Amino acid sequence: MKACSTCCVEKEVSCPIEECRLWIDYEEDLNCSLVSIKKHGNMTLREIARRLNISFVRVKQIEDKALEKLNSGCKFK
Repeated sequence: MKACSTCCVEKEVSCPIEECRLWIDYEEDLNCSLVSIKKHGNMTLREIARRLNISFVRVKQIEDKALEKLNSGCKFK
């Protein structure tokens, strides 16, 4: 686990660094996606939508856009 998330886990405080690329707005998991993954494992898109209080369709749109960006840099398709 990354040093900053380890520190938050040890101190049991939510991460205050919103600029961190791993930061999520979910205090139950100390605002850290690494803590969330370690705690809950893989989650479905519906579970993510419920946690973030957004629609499943919006989560799917975000996933599709992220995959599009990842694939655009790939030379082999």
